[in-house]
Amino acid sequence: MRIRAAALIVQNDAIAVIERHRAGKHYFTFPGGGVEPGETPEQAAVREVLEELGLHIQVVRRVAEVWFRGERQDHFLAEATGGTFGTGKGEEFNGAHRPLHGTYRPLWMPVAELPGKLVLPAGVAAIAVKALTDGWPEEVAILHEPQR
Repeated sequence: MRIRAAALIVQNDAIAVIERHRAGKHYFTFPGGGVEPGETPEQAAVREVLEELGLHIQVVRRVAEVWFRGERQDHFLAEATGGTFGTGKGEEFNGAHRPLHGTYRPLWMPVAELPGKLVLPAGVAAIAVKALTDGWPEEVAILHEPQR
């Protein structure tokens, strides 16, 4: 089973997302990627954020476990501790990925704008919106995302 790890990084009421254009679809997702052999999901989130955003992060805690197409995605609340946003050097940004994978553009999206955008996974976006007023939940949310 493939596991994906992603980070939820909020600063000044905005959250870090990756804008994607792929296979005729336009959507946003949280920075992250696959867990590599010998790596924990937390370590994968840290590595992926550095590759995709150019930020160093500290994982605070797991917020959501998402199941999509039979695969698990762990989403972690994280804090930026250094680096420069938008300077990621992963294959998505250095031209080494295949065009079939579409485009990637990191950006800060105001959390209040999440409901009006196609942000995936939608359940995690809803948690982030609610956290803006109510704080992050203590319990890890277990979500099942529908096929798109």
